[in-house]
Amino acid sequence: MPTQLPTPAAPLRIGTRGSPLALAQAHETRDRLMAAHGLEREAFEIVVITTTGDRVQDRPLKELGGKGLFTKEIEEALLAGRIDIAVHSMKDMPVAQPAGLVLDCFLPREDVRDAFVTLEARALGELGEGAVVGTSSLRRRAQLLHARPDLKVVEFRGNVQTRLKKLADGVAEATFLACAGLKRLGLTGEVPHRAVEPDEMLPAVAQGAIGIERRGEDTATAALLEAIHDAPTARRLAAERAFLAALDGSCQTPIAGLAELDGGRLRLRGEILRTDGSEALADDMTGAVEDGPEMGRAMAQGLLARAGAGFFDWR
Repeated sequence: MPTQLPTPAAPLRIGTRGSPLALAQAHETRDRLMAAHGLEREAFEIVVITTTGDRVQDRPLKELGGKGLFTKEIEEALLAGRIDIAVHSMKDMPVAQPAGLVLDCFLPREDVRDAFVTLEARALGELGEGAVVGTSSLRRRAQLLHARPDLKVVEFRGNVQTRLKKLADGVAEATFLACAGLKRLGLTGEVPHRAVEPDEMLPAVAQGAIGIERRGEDTATAALLEAIHDAPTARRLAAERAFLAALDGSCQTPIAGLAELDGGRLRLRGEILRTDGSEALADDMTGAVEDGPEMGRAMAQGLLARAGAGFFDWR
C-alpha cells in the first residue's frame, strides 16, 4: 500500500525553533521532501515553537541546564500530536530520546568547522594579548583558553546579527559561529570570519548535522523521511553520539568529537577539557564503519580513565 502523501488539506506539520537558522533548516527539510515526493509547498506547514533556550537570553547556558534547552518544548508538541516532525540541530540534541520518539533521519552534513569571527576577519593567532572573545559554548571557551590562556572570555549569546552588533559595539573583539550556520543562512560572504580547521579546534559532536525526529508509531511519516535520509551522516553521528553518551555529555561539559569516513573505514577523534582550559585530553581511533559506536564508547572510557575524578568540575 503506497504511503499517503501530505496535502494542503492535511499538511505535514514541521516543528522548529523560530531563529533564522532554525527556520532555514526547517525550510531545507521541507524542500528536500518536496523534491523527493513531487509535492508543493502548500503540503507543508512550518510550526514555530519557542524553547527555554530561546526565552531566557540573559543567563549563561550552563546555568539553565543540559542539552534539552532547545528541544524540550518541541518534543512535547511532537508527543502531543501538534506537529508531525521536529527539525533539530544535532549538536543541541540529548543522546537519550523521550519514550515514543525516534530520531532516525539525518540530512547530508554541512561544514563541521567553527568560524572565528572578527570585524576584520582576523585569525585566532592574530589577536593581541589579553583580547576579549565572546562565546556561550563551554567547549569553545575551554579550547580557546587552552590554546590562548592570556585571552579573556565573556558570555556571548544571540543570533548572528546580535553577535555582530556586539562586536561593533566593542563588547568583544571576536566570537565564534558554526560554518554550517553561515552557509545555511547564505552569510558566508557577508560575515567576516576565518574557518578553523578541526586539527586546531575539534568541533562539537554532531556539529553541522540536521536531525528529523518523529513519533515512533508514525510509519507513514517514517516512509516519507526515508527518501531524504543520508546514511553516511548517520554512520558518523552514531560514533560521535556514542562517544558523547558514554561521557554523559551536556552543555555543562567541554567535549568535542568528529567522525570522518574513508570508504569502509571510520576515523574518530575525541577531546575532553577542563572547564578552565588548563588541561585537554584527546584520542584518535580508526576502524570499520560498523564499529563506530563501539569505538566511541571505548574512546570515552579511555579518556575518562585518564582524566580521573573531578575533571569536569567547574573552575
